[in-house]
Amino acid sequence: MDTEPKSYGFTRRDFMKSSAGLLAAGGAATWPGTAALSQEKGTGQQSSSATTKVIIDTDPGVDDALALLLAMRSPELKILGITAVAGNVPLEFTLPNALRMVEIAGRKDIPVASGAKGPLVRRLVTAAYAHGENGLGGAVFPEPKLKPISDPAAQFICDTVRKHADDITLVTLGPLTNVAAALNSDKQLAKMVSRLVMMGGSLSGGNITPAAEFNVYVDPEAARIVFQSGIAITMVGLDVTRKTSLTDEHVRILESAQNPVSQAAGKIARNAIDHNRQQGFLVGPNMHDSLAVASVIDASILKWQDYYVDVETTGELTAGETLGYSPEAGDLKRRPGFQRATNMAIRGSAPTLAATKTSPVIRDQFVPNTKVAVDVDSARFFDLLIGRLSGQRPA
Repeated sequence: MDTEPKSYGFTRRDFMKSSAGLLAAGGAATWPGTAALSQEKGTGQQSSSATTKVIIDTDPGVDDALALLLAMRSPELKILGITAVAGNVPLEFTLPNALRMVEIAGRKDIPVASGAKGPLVRRLVTAAYAHGENGLGGAVFPEPKLKPISDPAAQFICDTVRKHADDITLVTLGPLTNVAAALNSDKQLAKMVSRLVMMGGSLSGGNITPAAEFNVYVDPEAARIVFQSGIAITMVGLDVTRKTSLTDEHVRILESAQNPVSQAAGKIARNAIDHNRQQGFLVGPNMHDSLAVASVIDASILKWQDYYVDVETTGELTAGETLGYSPEAGDLKRRPGFQRATNMAIRGSAPTLAATKTSPVIRDQFVPNTKVAVDVDSARFFDLLIGRLSGQRPA
């Protein structure tokens, strides 16, 4: 598979340079470093031994829990903190689940902050039908002894990003409420975030409605704030995560390894697979969030394409839909019957009879704001995930 090398990733500084160049030239942009990186394409070699500083915002969640364990077993990541948000299940479950994973991994050095109990302007919709009432597929663990820090998640994000300006990657595995709240409270924050890697969105249809992926559906207003913030975004969405189904063999490997992380991961995974079967699904759950974390560790597992992405917030049937516009001729993400505009403008809905005001989202020109994962080497991903969690692949 044609992939970018392991060191691949773009920062806000790269994004701003690329955007400025596109606006000046009036043409399509190529992400900074693409030419140099393409010379290494397929090597899978990391160009730098430096660790990536991350804050992980999460709503555990079966796949979130395994993603957290993967992150904490990966020396490539320096985890400065974990922030919990309501999503897959309410905050009263996601927060202790995050604390449990930190304890299981033996990483009590990582601060955990409590975040939003619900979306910015909407009522909370959960996915307990997929994750079980406790978020862990019904797997039961002791109450965590570790306590969250006193600072709320949005404040922790603001303070930590300011302390490590231009050197932090936000990794978001749930609804984007905490990040949007941080951006709303500190108007300079977006300029200080190196990049944001999100599990969320889709350019190929949703999983909670035909249009919307769950994380964006839960809080589309928050997602739109993030996409329009100017932060360089990497989107790992359903286009690739649907190709990461957990299997019985994966679970057997986890269960056979004798270490606390593997045993906990195996317990959660076994319950998740059994829960899926009880719901009538023929395949195991997809490892959505673990793939997003894996992309930060080794981006060559995925294939990428540049898009301008925005979020539908007002549609009664389409709220939470992520729409992608590509600046590359012939590469616009198409749906059946869609006709590519020759001037590559972004066009909103037509004015109504009651008003002549046109949609504010119309753009004569646009620049990409998101690097979207469009394909994945699933075998390599599971080699990384199961290998790290079981201890059979050196960290």
